[in-house]
Amino acid sequence: MSSTLSKDELIRYSRQLMLQPVGKAGQEKLKAAKVLLVGVGGLGCPAAQYLAAGGIGELWLLDDDKVALSNLQRQILFGQNDIDKNKVDAAAEKLQANNPNVSCKTLAERADQERLVELCNNVDIVLDCSDNFDTRHALNRAAHATQTPLISGAAVRMEGQLYIFDWQAESPCYHCLFPENDAVADNCATAGILAPVTGMIGSFQALAAMRLLLGQEPSGAGKLWLFDATTMNWRQMNARRDAHCQVCGQP
Repeated sequence: MSSTLSKDELIRYSRQLMLQPVGKAGQEKLKAAKVLLVGVGGLGCPAAQYLAAGGIGELWLLDDDKVALSNLQRQILFGQNDIDKNKVDAAAEKLQANNPNVSCKTLAERADQERLVELCNNVDIVLDCSDNFDTRHALNRAAHATQTPLISGAAVRMEGQLYIFDWQAESPCYHCLFPENDAVADNCATAGILAPVTGMIGSFQALAAMRLLLGQEPSGAGKLWLFDATTMNWRQMNARRDAHCQVCGQP
């Protein structure tokens, strides 16, 4: 796929092209980019929509799940007619209907560690939009092994979290923050979720991805971002690398 913008794309992205961090050169960077989304649910749906609308050239959608009625409250790419369809197929259809310039690669599978490493090696950035700790930790190991920037989001009840893993010398990994043995398996199915909270976090994941792809300094890296929907407040927590971390610590 050529990264040169067509006349249609110059019009489609005209409001974005006006921005100093973007411009024609930046928009061509976005068109040349490949982004892997692990999970096409509450976080992955809004993240994918904004990335596709914003002109990311290739979206790789990884999810082995099918659309269920209970998903429709927050997984905004899907409708009643999508129930029982593969999420990645239903999502790709909607994304490409909105922007035919974007290519969607659908991966209706549950990737193991080796497969995640392979996928991370072939994209520019990864969004962790999954809903379980096993996947998060496996993806963290794969992204660290390949040094692929990883933007991790989470949402449950009335709370959201965002973290940008840029693999700088002093930056922690997901395991530093949430060691596998300490993980508590809380998710939307067991604890509930207010629908717009997933939209907030997924949108911020897309924003962080586009900033990184445009070469902007990842100002949020090295901090855990916490969103509280009951107060409508964001707060930041500084995060430190664990020197003895099993994933990113010194051997």
